[in-house]
Amino acid sequence: MTASDIAIIAGSASRLLTATICADLGVRPCETTAKVFSEGNVYVSINENIRGRDACIIQSTTVPVNRNLMEMMFFIDAARRASARSVTVVIPWFSYAKGDKRDNDERVSIRARVCADMLETAGADRVLAVDLHAPQVQGFFRIPVDNLQAIGVLGEALRHQLDENSVIVAPDAGSAKRARQFAERLRLPLAVADKRRRAHDENAEVLEIMGDVRGKTCLIIDDFTLSGKTLTSAADRLLERGAKRALAAVTHGIFNAESAAHIENSRIDELYCTDTVEPNFRVRSTKIIHISIAPLLAEAIRRIHTRESIRGLFEN
Repeated sequence: MTASDIAIIAGSASRLLTATICADLGVRPCETTAKVFSEGNVYVSINENIRGRDACIIQSTTVPVNRNLMEMMFFIDAARRASARSVTVVIPWFSYAKGDKRDNDERVSIRARVCADMLETAGADRVLAVDLHAPQVQGFFRIPVDNLQAIGVLGEALRHQLDENSVIVAPDAGSAKRARQFAERLRLPLAVADKRRRAHDENAEVLEIMGDVRGKTCLIIDDFTLSGKTLTSAADRLLERGAKRALAAVTHGIFNAESAAHIENSRIDELYCTDTVEPNFRVRSTKIIHISIAPLLAEAIRRIHTRESIRGLFEN
């Protein structure tokens, strides 16, 4: 693969991740401009010829979410208007995937579907994501969507921490399927926590643990964390029920100073996450360990570009 074949475009929210992906692919990222004018308008431009090339735009929808979302849309449009042969959008962290349904028949928007329509209208040919919050979001699109899983990357990073006296823990029923896949991969038993959230906020309470955790190393698995409160509440319950230690692993770690401090002061020994959300080096915790997802994304991009099957990446 050469730079003459593929145009890798880094969104403002994923510049470090894009640089690592490009290093794995042996290409350089395109020269681009992205800025926000004083009145709040987002402006982007692609500053080199990409006519006839496969464009690949890499952008996580992290804070500021709407600015990064619109920047991604405008880069898609710019690539189309620059006569790119195809446009693949890589969304390592698709935050609006959480808005996949109506809650309690409230008069709310299904935001993930709106974003899917926007991506298609802007001109995307394909979407590549990592651990969508709800797998059914793929069905909101009329274009191909590949939902890669970080289970292999995190599993290899954590293998040295676990032995036959370990157990995988789902912090709520919604995470049980993902935790079960992790447990099967590592050939470990599964426990499930009963979580209650009283409102549309980041405060959740773990009420009970279903499964044998006494004397065991417990690994709590979830797709993302914002405040860290679900993970730390689960860790407290596990240790109260005789667990030896509590670890945690999430695909997407969205941390601010408050959540990092919350993790640092918690009873969790270590929290592993990937760099789908790029680390904020001003937000520090000795317990947060980042594992790069770049090799997995680079291989998926390479296979899409060369028209090879990416099925093996899901199996691994």
